[in-house]
Amino acid sequence: MNHRLNPKSSIYVAGHRGMVGSAIVRCLNERGFSHIITRTHSELDLMDQSAVRNFFTAESVDYVVLAAAKVGGIYANSAYPAEFIYRNLMIQSNVIHEAWRAGVEQLLFLGSSCIYPKFSPQPMKEEHLLTGVLEPTNEPYAVAKIAGIKMCQAYNRQYGTRYYSVMPTNLFGPGDNYHLQNSHVIPAIIRKYHLAKLAMQGDLESIRKDEDVFGSIPDDIRDAIGLTPNYDLADNSPRVILWGTGSARREFLHVDDMAGACVFLMGAGPTVPASDLGSQPSSFVNIGAGKDITISEVAEMIRDIVGFQGETCYNTNQPDGTPQKLLDTHKINNLGWYPKYSLKEGLINAYRWYCEKIDLCRK
Repeated sequence: MNHRLNPKSSIYVAGHRGMVGSAIVRCLNERGFSHIITRTHSELDLMDQSAVRNFFTAESVDYVVLAAAKVGGIYANSAYPAEFIYRNLMIQSNVIHEAWRAGVEQLLFLGSSCIYPKFSPQPMKEEHLLTGVLEPTNEPYAVAKIAGIKMCQAYNRQYGTRYYSVMPTNLFGPGDNYHLQNSHVIPAIIRKYHLAKLAMQGDLESIRKDEDVFGSIPDDIRDAIGLTPNYDLADNSPRVILWGTGSARREFLHVDDMAGACVFLMGAGPTVPASDLGSQPSSFVNIGAGKDITISEVAEMIRDIVGFQGETCYNTNQPDGTPQKLLDTHKINNLGWYPKYSLKEGLINAYRWYCEKIDLCRK
């Protein structure tokens, strides 16, 4: 990008309380950016167009980072498809359009790797967008994200804005959602193993604390770890049950690496010429680790990190989702960005945050 940020740049981060938004705010702060604008949902409802318009009228914004979105795993996407498509379309449309109305020339839109076809060639390149059918389990969310990409492209083409989109792979790390019915795969696996370890240790108090902090434990998981409705532990050995066959391959990236990539592309790092992102102003770029792993392999890594010694089972009646999701990251790698965390280092960091969150909430 030709326009470099400077410490005095006014940057609005939409969705600053989410995992991605909070990581981007941390990254910007670490790099000396002090004029970061944020609003909570109670202060600004991004689904309310007039409220969003009033916000951009009142604030002087140089750059928008659109990280606000309704997100979730396979269960949440299957259970709430209308919410996923409606809420995301509304948020995107309001922020992108009102940013343009207010004269904001630069915006970074956070997409998702689920935009690519279910049976896309691997690794998935940016040009594979819209070349096949989507994965049915998260199609409404994917359609909304594709609409956001296309909206940025359209505004660039018609109005000459510099609205770029980034496609992150599966993210995890501090600030993740650990609700067992709405979370993504890594936080769900971390919490399942942690609860099973506590059950094996007979630590009912810690199980209660975990439930207070991260939400109720579904009946099937309570049964698996031997927790009775009366909050006693049964005699059977605790076990962990994971969805699918464990054979699906996924790529995982620590959220702080994702944030670093975003700030790099925003121009806070080395200058990134627009031509390097593609010949058209509508370009978008993949952000990933460049390596994938099976769900069973990452589960084994998490089990060892957590320290659970019991049995792991797979519920093959539940879907695997897309067979493989690996992003081609040559475009951003050629610009000079690479992730800093290894997968194991990232998982250790994520589990440490999870445990610290429980301890802090106990006080």
